[in-house]
Amino acid sequence: MDQGVAQEELAAQAGIERSHMSKIERGKHLPSLTVILKVAVALKMSGTELMAAMERNLHADAEAG
Repeated sequence: MDQGVAQEELAAQAGIERSHMSKIERGKHLPSLTVILKVAVALKMSGTELMAAMERNLHADAEAG
């Protein structure tokens, strides 16, 4: 899901470290529910919308796979 927000900017808006955000994006770290919700707020969407978008991306990746 690409919203055109730089990783550093998104991390700052979500109140988490950029390195932590990088690990999450690369699949090296599983975020807590709190972090997921912080990222959703930073992206101006609900946690439900963020999770649904991620689920769609996972399905699309699996089908392309």
